[in-house]
Amino acid sequence: MNAKTIAIANQKGGVGKTTTCANLGIGLALEGKKVLLIDTDPQGSLSISLGYAQPDKLDTTLATVMGKVITDTPLQHKEGILSHHEGVDLMPANIELSGMEVSLVNAMSRETVLKQYLDTVKKQYDFILLDCMPSLGMLTVNALAASDSVIIPVQAQYLPAKGLEQLLQTIGKVRRQINPKLKIDGILLTMVDSRTNFAKDICTLLRETYGSSMKIFSTDIPHSVRAAEISAEGKSIFSHDPKGKVADGYRDLTKEVLKIEKLRQKHKSDIGR
Repeated sequence: MNAKTIAIANQKGGVGKTTTCANLGIGLALEGKKVLLIDTDPQGSLSISLGYAQPDKLDTTLATVMGKVITDTPLQHKEGILSHHEGVDLMPANIELSGMEVSLVNAMSRETVLKQYLDTVKKQYDFILLDCMPSLGMLTVNALAASDSVIIPVQAQYLPAKGLEQLLQTIGKVRRQINPKLKIDGILLTMVDSRTNFAKDICTLLRETYGSSMKIFSTDIPHSVRAAEISAEGKSIFSHDPKGKVADGYRDLTKEVLKIEKLRQKHKSDIGR
């Protein structure tokens, strides 16, 4: 078993990256998959949303294990990995990770330190999801270098063309220079207020602009006040509001992601014949 690794990335903040990472991860776990979520943001948003309200008090975080990779120090089995009651594992992050961004500048193979860490754990999982920080710095480059694919959450409230272009350029650069197998799984529209024509127009425009060059998930994640409440509760939308439209959205997204992976495996075995 070798985990499919997906980066959830967009250098714009507030587009639903962390919510998507947590709920897609737990959605996959509900489908019987072994999932590791990795918080690659020094602010620790993913760790906080999964119930670790004070990530700065955690002894072992992503900064610890990446530091060990840089210094060639052996890692203990599952060192620093926390278990969440909804069936996913978490490698948390805290403010120490911002120091790691600085250390990486002088590290050997600095773009692949995170990949080297993932290589030590990925045989134990079906999926590894990386919640990327809202920037295109060294940590995000590390996440892209370690991933098989990227999901790009985009808020359906303004035209994200400029930011998207930058992100697509960075993904292209990582693909050319470090990780030729990196694919874009698709753009995910989040916080969609389906009652407004404006949101519909933006969804249509995005599909027209990017739909021919990349997949735009057919699932939209609706805007919901209830979804916003859960980030402080340490649990997913599935246990907070299982019958709500956001839970339905993430269930549908989970199915789409599993379908993409199934097609990819089939394609691989066809090539292997």
